Amino acid sequence: MKRLMLFLPLLLAVAVGVFLAAGIGKDPTELESALIGKPVPAFSLESLHEPGAMLDQTVFQGEVSLLNVWGEWCPACWDEHEYLMWLANDKGVRIIGLNYKDQRENAFRFLGRLGDPYQTIIFDPRGSLGFDLGVYGAPETFVIDAGGVVRYRHVGVVNERVWEEILLPVINQARGAG
Repeated sequence: MKRLMLFLPLLLAVAVGVFLAAGIGKDPTELESALIGKPVPAFSLESLHEPGAMLDQTVFQGEVSLLNVWGEWCPACWDEHEYLMWLANDKGVRIIGLNYKDQRENAFRFLGRLGDPYQTIIFDPRGSLGFDLGVYGAPETFVIDAGGVVRYRHVGVVNERVWEEILLPVINQARGAG
């Protein structure tokens, strides 16, 4: 029994090592989404810019879009914002914003300081749509096809590498060009 107790730490260390090794090489920005291939969940939330004006899932109909989940409180959202401005203004990418668990005044201050790349912004102060989308935090960006179907989910900052290597090919495929 004493000999078994001597090997217990070794066995525990091996078990932990196997567990950690299983995660090596996995990209934490590639979290699977149960919504891939399914329509954006039904919702009815206010527009950030027009309090009282309700938006729903039809906002995604007719054109391939990026749905960018952001909040003023999110440091990584500040980091990616300049790139989103470039995508919207220079590349003509349609970006719908989901202002997630934020206060309206803070969101306006953020956009006033950094610019507004969003065609429209869904105001989700309680995080209800974010919950239905399976959002873990911000930023997260979804590719939504012209029929309102989720085609891809990216967790983390959108930058040149993410755009060129991941999002643009998915968008092209959703547009029928890939």
